[in-house]
Amino acid sequence: MVLLGGCQEAAEEPTELTEAQRQDLQNRVEERWQARIAHDWGKAWEYSSPAYREVFPKHLYVKKFSYTADWELTGIEITHYDRSAAVASVVVGVMSRPTKQTSAAAKALGAMPRELHERWILVDGEWWFSANY
Repeated sequence: MVLLGGCQEAAEEPTELTEAQRQDLQNRVEERWQARIAHDWGKAWEYSSPAYREVFPKHLYVKKFSYTADWELTGIEITHYDRSAAVASVVVGVMSRPTKQTSAAAKALGAMPRELHERWILVDGEWWFSANY
């Protein structure tokens, strides 16, 4: 009987994100992108998973970026959540434009819409951007 009760409890665990988890994730994704839009790479690094930050220090992370693009956040969609892995898939919509219009084609094209696929992990109740996607 104890085994049956344990199986029932496991079956009743939520397989979807709670509304609070969904809102927390959306806020974290938006905050990270606001840091990126501001070209505040140090702040953006702070949203990286603890495991990533252990092996990739902030000063190295900051050096890998340039200022060749400007973005505008146009949307965030949580597309999937894998409860067993505590991983959420998120599609981020941005308008991207080069900071330097070096060619007539770049000037003519202007801002380009992009969809970026991100993976976020839930660790001890906090959402972290996973750079290993």
